[in-house]
This record gives sequence, structure tokens and C-alpha cells, in this order.
Amino acid sequence: MKKIRNSDILLSHGDIESRRIVLTLADETLARLDAYHIIRSIASLDGDILRVGSRSWDLSKKRNVYLIGAGKACNAMAMAFDEILGARLTRGIAIVKIKEPSDMFHHTETYVGGHPLPNETGYHASLEILKLVDASGPDDLFIAVISGGSSALMNCPAEGISLQDEIDATDALLRTGAGIYEINAVRRHISRMNGGMLAKRIQAVGAELIGVGISDGVGGIPTSNIREPYASYASTPIGPDKTTLDDARRVIREYHLERRLPKSVTDYLANADPERETPKAFPGNTYFVLNTVPDSCILARKLARDMGLDCRILTSFLEGESKDAGMFMASVARQIQTMGEPLRTPCLLLSCGETTTRIDDDDVIEGHGGPSQELVTGFAIAAASIPGACMLSIDTEGTDGTTPAAGGITDSATLAAARARGLDLRTALRTHSTYEALNALGDAVYTGNTGTNLCDFNVLYVPALSSYR
Repeated sequence: MKKIRNSDILLSHGDIESRRIVLTLADETLARLDAYHIIRSIASLDGDILRVGSRSWDLSKKRNVYLIGAGKACNAMAMAFDEILGARLTRGIAIVKIKEPSDMFHHTETYVGGHPLPNETGYHASLEILKLVDASGPDDLFIAVISGGSSALMNCPAEGISLQDEIDATDALLRTGAGIYEINAVRRHISRMNGGMLAKRIQAVGAELIGVGISDGVGGIPTSNIREPYASYASTPIGPDKTTLDDARRVIREYHLERRLPKSVTDYLANADPERETPKAFPGNTYFVLNTVPDSCILARKLARDMGLDCRILTSFLEGESKDAGMFMASVARQIQTMGEPLRTPCLLLSCGETTTRIDDDDVIEGHGGPSQELVTGFAIAAASIPGACMLSIDTEGTDGTTPAAGGITDSATLAAARARGLDLRTALRTHSTYEALNALGDAVYTGNTGTNLCDFNVLYVPALSSYR
């Protein structure tokens, strides 16, 4: 397989045929979503002319060309432009989550930032980017490549807020179970980079900006012609921000965060005047969007049908508590297998979105995990009575929660296998140690960096019950 590194282990137990179908589809979907290949298909340099999609730029009229970027798919995105621009690139700075041995850069410095919590390396890299911007001018061109995770990786808190305060604020927000838009409403308004603040700084010096992004926001529409500039680009460090200061204040009230956030953060937001609002428009910038969240399911559906399998998209808006989502998926699988509704077996159901894990008390944590691993663990508990049913859930960028695994895969035999090895899956969910449980079972999925970042991608396979009688 191209992307899933431990397929041999994953296919060595459980319902092997169901797993093979699920893993084959997931692997090919990830391969087709790799941003390196997508960028190379729409961008090129011919002499002095840089072409991105349907637009072109004469680099002979530019004093400097800079590449800046951050995100969980930044490796692939930055490598593509580093390779295309070659010696025409003055300097590049990319902040990534994981640097792979296969990453090859010639004119771009890479920094390993922190995610989901910011770190000092990302902070210093962000300061280097700000220095680069402040020293530039109207004859310079910035190419920015941004994917999900940039809010944590490209971290630079507003004046009066320390790096540790930004880290503590991010940690507190992630533990609330709040949606990502709510979390970002706060993070964008305490940053010198996020929520369009970096683009505002580039605009202030008169430099030109080309933005290339992967949108990981749940609720986005599917991409159509990625060669044409994207008029509705929003959020991230380089795009206009749809959230407001009032949104940030509301999140603090509704989730009772007044005493859980650092005082510097609550004071900053409480006293922020309108001048500290994030920018709402950049009409002079040119943006391209390579993929949005629904693209993973749309592509996978086409691939599944090419494999001769009936396949439907259940939802591209999946949110809520991860373990509950997994149990719900098992109930849908049971309805299909026993009642033939809403479709007949054998079939595949696809979903994508961003489920979350709520942690109210740190004292219950006994291990590691992530939303995708909790989802398939919840599925395994409820799927024991659905012969052959198999579910994969991965974070498409390659790391799920606080673990090095992309996610996990379980089937109707997983619960019995866990009991045979003395593993209690319900305890693993309660103590947020699903990574340890799935790893022990050989059910944790490993990919490393995938070159994309489209939130969570889920594949459910339901075979015919007659096959097991």
C-alpha cells in the first residue's frame, strides 16, 4: 500500500476480507489526496513565468520570492513549491508537525512546531517569518502554503500574552469539547499570526501574496476547478477571518472558561478594542484551495464504485463525541445487515468531519489516544453482533490526537480478541488509553505524513449476513 505503512499487521487478524476492502479504499484515497502531486499538476515555472492554475506571475518583476507555510500537510505543499521555484526562491520557512526522513528541501528552512499544543520552536519560526515580512516591500512576492494545524504550529501570541499562556489557553480550550470554530474564535484573537493577522502584516508592507490552502473546516463545500482562484477563502493566518471578538468572548462565557484560561488571555479579550479585531477581507490577494473536507468522501465513493462496490456518503458533517459516533456507526451497520435499509449489503458507508473527545478530569487519563481511535473503539464494542462489519477511522494528516498513529481499524471480532488478551475496551475509553489498547491488538493504523489534512475520514464496510451463516 502507498500510504498505510503497517497493512501487513492490520490484515493478519480479524475479518481479513472486510479489512482488505476498507484498507485498500482508504489507502488509495490518501494517495490521490497528496498535495505534492496536486500542486505539481497545477503549478510550474517556465523561465521567469510562474503559473499557478489559470494565473501567471512574471518573477523578473519581483525583487524577492519568499515561501512561507505551516500546517500538518505543509511538508508536501512546501516541497512542491521549493522544487518548482528552485533557485528563484529567495528564502523559505515552513513549520511542520513531523519532519519525515524523505522530506527534501533545497531553499526552505523547516521547523518542527507543536500540535495540538504550540511549542517554542514554532514560536521562534513565526518570529523569523515576521522579520521576513517586516523587511520586505512592494516588489516582493510571498507564496504561502497553509493547511490545518497552522493555528498551533504558527504560534505567536499577541503582546502581553506569553507563549506559556498561549499553550495553557489552547490546552484548556481543547479539553472543553468545543467545536473547532469555537476554539479558533479564541485562538485567532490572541495571536499575531492567525485569523489573517499575517496577511494583514504582508498587506501593510505592500508585498503581493499568493495563498495556497487545504481547508479542513467542517461544513465547507467540495472543490470544483482548483485551477481557478477561490473567491471565498477565509481564516488561517493568510485569509480573512469570519470569527469576531464577540465570538471569542461568548465561547469563554458558554464554556465557563473565565477561571480556566490564563488571566492574560481573558484580560486581553475583555479589554480588546475594535482595532484588535481580525481582518475581514483581502481583495488584493490570490487564493487557491486544493481540497476541502468533503473531497475525501467524494473521491473515495468514486474509487469504491470503480472497485465494483455499492458505496454511499453518510455525512460530510460528522461532529460530536467520538465514542458515541462509533457506536452510532455500529447501529447503522446492524440496520443495514439485518433490515437491508437504507441500502443493501455488501456496501460501504463513508463519512468525514471532526469528532472530539471531552476530558473533564485529567486524573482519569491513563494512556494516550485520539478521536479516531476512540471512534473505532466505540464501534468495536457495539459491532460484536454484526458479523464482518469493519470500520476504519483516521485523521487524514497522519497523527490522531496525542499519538503517532493516524487512527485505527476494528471489526466484529475485535471485542472478543480484546477480551482474550485481557483488554477492556470500555476501560480504555473511560481512561482515554485507546492507543495502547489498539496497538496491543495490532489495530492502530500508521501512515506518517500523508500530504493532506482533511480532518477525519471514516470507512464502514457491511457484508451480507448470509456470508457468515
